[in-house]
Amino acid sequence: MDPRDTLPDVRDGLTRVERIILHTLHQLEQQQGGRAVPTAMLYGYVVEHVNLRPDEFQDILARLVGRRVP
Repeated sequence: MDPRDTLPDVRDGLTRVERIILHTLHQLEQQQGGRAVPTAMLYGYVVEHVNLRPDEFQDILARLVGRRVP
């Protein structure tokens, strides 16, 4: 992963990877008619834009939804 992907943006504190995940989630929710998006589907679309291992993706997603990662 590019080190710049982990630096928070000064505007809102989101990293590039977090922004990609949230943007992709929004697009998929619109395509699904507002329904929930399965995590595996979201991961599949996100890795088209950024190289992430599944555990890295899960950690970031857990942080975005406010769940603690053990």
